[in-house]
Amino acid sequence: MNDRDRLAALEGRVSELEAQLQAMTEPVPDVSVPDSEIFWALEGLRARVDEPGAVLLAGRVRLPDGRDAQWQEASVTDELLGGEWAESADMLSALGHPVRLRLLQRVLAGATTVPQLTETDGVGTSGQVYHHLRQLTSAGWLRSLGSGRYEVPVARVVPLLAVIMGARR
Repeated sequence: MNDRDRLAALEGRVSELEAQLQAMTEPVPDVSVPDSEIFWALEGLRARVDEPGAVLLAGRVRLPDGRDAQWQEASVTDELLGGEWAESADMLSALGHPVRLRLLQRVLAGATTVPQLTETDGVGTSGQVYHHLRQLTSAGWLRSLGSGRYEVPVARVVPLLAVIMGARR
């Protein structure tokens, strides 16, 4: 390969790297939009809570089975930072297995029976599915409806989605 070809190849690679870097760069916020329009929920929280602040989780979800999940909860910062985090370990631990997350996702998508859930790729045998369902039910992420049917309680839908959303950050 001569110098001209090497230079052309190098320019091509640099161009590809620049394109990848551009794609990875987050868009610059639109400064023409006032913060109160972008952070409308945060502005409402600021108006209601003194320093050192609070955390607000809220959401509205229409589930495939027609149920509406509407939920919000706020906790002041001092309560969150000063509380006993270990009390949440079992609840969070139940979400710490990929099969359980897959099962919860399927239940939210409308699969309610053990046979339907067992058809899910990668969840294992019906015995393994029952094991994971017991863990999720014990932690409150699922509720048994009897006859091998399950649902995510409406009061748990938004918190579950908030955990998933937070894990993506």
